[in-house]
Amino acid sequence: MAVNWAQVLFNSAVTGSLYLLGAVGLTLTYGLSQFPNFAHAEYITLGAFIGYFIAGPLGLGLPAALVIAFLCTGIVGAICYRGIFQPLAKRGASIIHLMVASIAVSFILRYSIGAIWGWNPLYFKSWPSFQIGSLRIVGLWLWLLAAAVVLALALHFALVNTRIGKAIRATSSNPGLALASGIHTESVVTMTWFVGAGLAAVAGIFRGADTQVWPTTGWDIILPIFAVAVLGGIGNFYGSIAAAFIIGLAENLGVVALLALGLSTEYRLAIAFIIIIVTLIFRPRGLAMLFRRA
Repeated sequence: MAVNWAQVLFNSAVTGSLYLLGAVGLTLTYGLSQFPNFAHAEYITLGAFIGYFIAGPLGLGLPAALVIAFLCTGIVGAICYRGIFQPLAKRGASIIHLMVASIAVSFILRYSIGAIWGWNPLYFKSWPSFQIGSLRIVGLWLWLLAAAVVLALALHFALVNTRIGKAIRATSSNPGLALASGIHTESVVTMTWFVGAGLAAVAGIFRGADTQVWPTTGWDIILPIFAVAVLGGIGNFYGSIAAAFIIGLAENLGVVALLALGLSTEYRLAIAFIIIIVTLIFRPRGLAMLFRRA
């Protein structure tokens, strides 16, 4: 079987960019709040639906869809934290209680989305594509790559050079010390939840535009996004960048291997499971040790 390696590598970069957008918010909120938020999948789905109606029926285009979905879903994420998870944490809820609560919030959001927009798949307009040698490139993928680059640069600048970025890093490293230093940690966590949910919405738009939009759009990709968070090291932004592209490459190489073996490419979903298990066994802190300043 002839393999178009240029296409495999390009597809890996596209996949990694999608996972980066989806995982950054999850890993930062996980690092600050100390529990995995399964409702993150529904932020992805909500963003996909909002983006579809802004870019499609309303005809405002993809840039407006990205901005509006980011803001709306970010507000939902902040409300979920301040209205549900923060009160539970203050009452001494354990990580298990918070996980169960996030699953409950996930189902509430999913079925609310289904009740509002329906359960039938929706589709964005078709995107133009072009060929460079053996490499097929879709216009949407270029938008996705650009969004990932802008995100990485913007968050790097924010974390290193702004007060809120330094406050996020301080709160993640030592919440007690950060509070004693005069940092309003609850505001920092709320802002992080807002940004995290907004970035999930952006990932949802790109996922929906490339495939379909329906009430389980987020759950279709939440497992590899969790794998990115685990491999990158919980709360570690720079580790999540490396992990996103490692998992994107692993997934696309896995597809090549599955095709060579005559197996269904649906088995690629197992790759994320394998990465999570191996990481937890051999390197529980993931890539965090390589990026100690993150």
